[in-house]
Formats: sequence, C-alpha cells, structure tokens
Amino acid sequence: MKNIFLLSMAVSLMVACNTTSLSEMSEAEIMAFHNSLITIDSHTDTPLQFTRSDFDFSIRHDPYNTGSKVDLPRMDEGMLDAIFMAVFVGQKERTPEGNQAAYNKSRQIFDSIFAVSNRFSEKLEIACSPKDVSRIEKEGKHSIYIGIENGYVIGNNLSLIDTFAQLGTKYITLCHTKNNDICDSSTDPEGFEHNGLSEFGSEVVERMNELGIMIDLSHSSDKTFYDVIALSKKPVIASHSCAKAICDNPRNLDDNMLRALAKNGGVIQMCILSSYVETPLPNPARDSAKEAVKLKHGDYYNLDDSAKNAFVDDWYAVDREFPEKLSSVKKVVDHIDHIVAVAGIDYVGIGTDFDGGGELEDCYDVSQLPNITKELISRGYSEKEIRKIWGGNLLRVMKEQG
Repeated sequence: MKNIFLLSMAVSLMVACNTTSLSEMSEAEIMAFHNSLITIDSHTDTPLQFTRSDFDFSIRHDPYNTGSKVDLPRMDEGMLDAIFMAVFVGQKERTPEGNQAAYNKSRQIFDSIFAVSNRFSEKLEIACSPKDVSRIEKEGKHSIYIGIENGYVIGNNLSLIDTFAQLGTKYITLCHTKNNDICDSSTDPEGFEHNGLSEFGSEVVERMNELGIMIDLSHSSDKTFYDVIALSKKPVIASHSCAKAICDNPRNLDDNMLRALAKNGGVIQMCILSSYVETPLPNPARDSAKEAVKLKHGDYYNLDDSAKNAFVDDWYAVDREFPEKLSSVKKVVDHIDHIVAVAGIDYVGIGTDFDGGGELEDCYDVSQLPNITKELISRGYSEKEIRKIWGGNLLRVMKEQG
C-alpha cells in the first residue's frame, strides 16, 4: 500500500541517482523506501482465524491478547502488498473416509478465503498470476495468493490437483509434520515410510509441473527434497524454512540443499518462527501447560466454533503466563546472510508463518515487517537486492512455472 507515495518516489529517485545511500536515509525515508517495494509474504496460516466466528479481518487486533498476527489495518501498517494464505488441513487417517474429510475441510477453508476477499473487496483481491500483484497494488489493494499446506488433502487422487488448480492454488506443500501418500515428512515421529518421494508422489510432481503449481518442499524430508529436485522440470520453493547451518532443526535446509535449490532455480522463503531461527531454551513449565490445554480440549481442528474459542483462550493464556523467549530480526537476517553467501541473492525471500507460529520479539506481527527492511539496509544490502528478497525472487519462480 502506497500511503506516502510522494516521499517514496523521492527516496527511489535519490537512490537511483546515487544522491544518497540507503544507509544514510532517515527513519521516515526508510519507511518510504519500504513502502516503495513490492512486498510478498509467501506463507501465513491466517485462514485458521477465519474459522473463528468472532474474528473480523477488517479491525485491528492486539496480537499479545488475541494471538492474531494479520488483519487489514496491520497489513496497511506493515505495507504488505501480497500475502499467501495457506489452506492448511491437519493430518488424520489415511483412509477413504479420512481423505474425503480432509478434502471437505480444505473446501471450507477455500470458501472462507473467498468470503473474506469478497467482503472486503475494496481492500483485497484474489491474485491469479505473478503480474497481478503490481496491478492490484496500484489500485490500493492487497493481493491474496492461495497455497495448500499438506498434500494430505490430495489423498491418493491425482485429479484433485486439477481441482485445486481451478480454485487458484499457486503452491502445494507436499507434506506437513507426518508422512502422507506423497512423501516422507522431516518430522514424523514414526520415521520415514517411502524413503523420500513415493511412486504416487512422482505423479504428483509431474502433474503439478504440468499445471504450473509450485512444489513447496518445506516440511519435507531431506530425501524427499532431493527426489523432487531430481524430478521436477520447474523451479521449486521452500515457502517457510531457514538455514540448518545456523539452526539445526530438521525443518531447515543444509548448505548442500541450498546449493541444489539454487541450481534448480528455486527459492527458500525465510521463516520467522523462532524455533527455526535459533534453538529454543528449555521451558518445561510452558511445555507442560501447553500439553494440558491439548488434553483439556482435544484436537483443535475437530472442535466447533465455541470450543475452538475456548481452546484459543487457554492457549494464549499459557503464552502470557509462560512467555516464550523469542528470536530477533537480527538473527533472521543472519540466516539471509548465510543463504546469500551459500546460494546467492537470487534464491531467498520471506515467508513468515504468521498465525502458524511465526513471531519475533521485534517482528511480532505483520505491522512490524519494516524492521526486516531496516536490518537489511543496516547490513549493506542494495535497493536491487532488497527488492529481490521482498518478492522479486519469488515472482521470478512463479513466472517460470509457465
């Protein structure tokens, strides 16, 4: 959103003419520079909020009391132009009945995204192509792109990929925290099942390539990652992952994976979930309290609206009583520095995981996204490089899907 257009243009002109450097800009000029960028967040779980009957996307929520990280007023404050909203379905039984239930749930979430977009059409628009974001931004609106998190919703029915493509899906995260019929997850407590990509998973990759849907390898096992890299004819993404060399978490990509991703032409979208950014300190009291909430209420995704509200109230009460030690923007940019050093500036972006756990002490919600730009400027990144990180690289990958 370009709410300080004239100052933004002046800053861009000064930078282009080399009359000033980014590092010499005032606070107001930095904010104007951030506002001049096309900013894209490649992964949020904000549709989970849409299932709450008391959630209004048009009003400003206090993230510390409600847990909500994204709404329209704060998107304006953070000057976020485009947001990928995840259709996330938690994994249940891999049976015909379980697969049907997962598909039904995914359609409910799609419908909720469409409903919010239609309700606030003066501020939001569903984007269908990479070129839409610039047009929509010029019209004073935010773009919504849709991704599916967890290929479990496909079950073992290849034709559902076509269905989801028709609904506007731009990427599918092949798995979540457990193995599914497509591939192995990096974090399934039962271990690996397929030794990477299954035979059906190979068909999924080929069909996604044919339809121009980006393959998202966040959450996938390392073997799955390499199987997909070897098979895919299109660049792939990791929509919300970090560098394993800095934080040794199974969800992150090691240096060899970063190099392979660059060779593929893909992009890793830097996640700001603190436990992926740096190894968390032990907090047994918090862990026990969180488990107690789960035992009290049951599985959140199987609850009705009133029960979900009660679950959320107790969940965030634990956060207030036992606050988590959060990481920082500086640590996030340490990851970006590392990825750039290993893979190159053309292969990194931003995917916060807001409303799915993404939060930092100084980037706690979408309104604070300019803090990332400030840190990039302080590290000496150029205007061209920052534009690539904030959306240019991901848009390139989207265009190359065909």
